[in-house]
Amino acid sequence: MKSLFEEMGGTYRQVGDYFITNLVLPDDGDYQIGKYGRLRLHKLVYDQ
Repeated sequence: MKSLFEEMGGTYRQVGDYFITNLVLPDDGDYQIGKYGRLRLHKLVYDQ
């Protein structure tokens, strides 16, 4: 029996004992991040 996700064309990949959904977001390049997104990005890039 297939899940609703699989019936709609979704796929999974197996990582160890877990099945992870294969999700891909469109890369339209037109997005905005807020104050906390910018703070997190700064921390990820510069605080290594």
